[in-house]
Amino acid sequence: MHGTRILDEADRLMTVCNSCRYCEGLCAVFPAMEMRRAFSDGDLNYLANLCHACGACYVDCQFSPPHEFNVNVPKTLAVARAESYAAYAWPRPLSGAFARNGLVISITAALSMAIFILGFAALNDRGVLFGVHTGPGAFYKLMPHNAMVALFGAAFLYAILALVMSVRAFWRDIGTPIGGRADGGSIFQAIRDAGELRYLHGGGVGCYNEDDKPTDRRKLYHHLTFYGFLLCFAATSVATLYHYLLGREAPYPWWDLPVVLGTLGGIGLIVGPIGLFAARLRRDPALLDEYSYGMDVGFIAMLFLTGLTGMLLLVLRETSAMGPLLALHLGAVFALFITMPYGKFVHGLYRFAALVRYAQERRTAA
Repeated sequence: MHGTRILDEADRLMTVCNSCRYCEGLCAVFPAMEMRRAFSDGDLNYLANLCHACGACYVDCQFSPPHEFNVNVPKTLAVARAESYAAYAWPRPLSGAFARNGLVISITAALSMAIFILGFAALNDRGVLFGVHTGPGAFYKLMPHNAMVALFGAAFLYAILALVMSVRAFWRDIGTPIGGRADGGSIFQAIRDAGELRYLHGGGVGCYNEDDKPTDRRKLYHHLTFYGFLLCFAATSVATLYHYLLGREAPYPWWDLPVVLGTLGGIGLIVGPIGLFAARLRRDPALLDEYSYGMDVGFIAMLFLTGLTGMLLLVLRETSAMGPLLALHLGAVFALFITMPYGKFVHGLYRFAALVRYAQERRTAA
């Protein structure tokens, strides 16, 4: 018996699949499964996070519903994957907070922070809210730089701590890779596999969505979202170096590196989440975990709002709309930070850890 009912079901399916092995060429899950004859909770959570939910095994399987064996690997592993986010979350009391209410909690947090910033500015000088501010340091008319750094730095550091503790618990539970510790080669291979979304291809034909015609749309939207996020993070990092090393204060001209990186990232964070949300609406319900809808959509919404408010702020930063837009943008960023450890963001970290383990197992087997 396993820790949860869904892990019992995942064990049953992996036992059936281990006997059949028809899908072994589709992705990493089935070769990893074949290295085992029995499955611990950690093994099943490892396989669940190794799954990229392309849906190919469901379409190809001769035992999928309405067959009496009722083999639905994508949905079962999707449920197990969502439960693993809560199982390894730190601190544990917050583990289930975002499963059903992720969107409501995220929007509430974003609006609350935006209202706080607007109220903070109004208490000091009401004219600041809708005034026109230009030149270096214009953003800090709304909130002093040190106060902004203290508030968002604390939220960011908390998110990093919670994520590190969660991934540490996940890595310990899935066990040391067969053959010893992960080495540089396996980590590099996992970086390549994650960066290319290598296993989101259904064996090379694409991802299955609303019908039996695979496409690469979800892969494209994932890339836009992922690299858009990285570009925005790079823009923030460069701006931090500008401020503390060069003494240059934001906002910067449109041609400067932080603005160029942020603009490209913002476009990715607008187009990518829209595409992911539309793809989720169109996907076959048989492949989805309905329970995690709020968590999934909440994360997509925060990424979209971060990108949208950032782009609007860039366009309208020399108008009277700058104050409210900056407050909304900072509110979205704050909500994204504090919900990261408990929402869909962790799937990227758990999946990367699973890919590292799989790469090590393959190298050992070879």
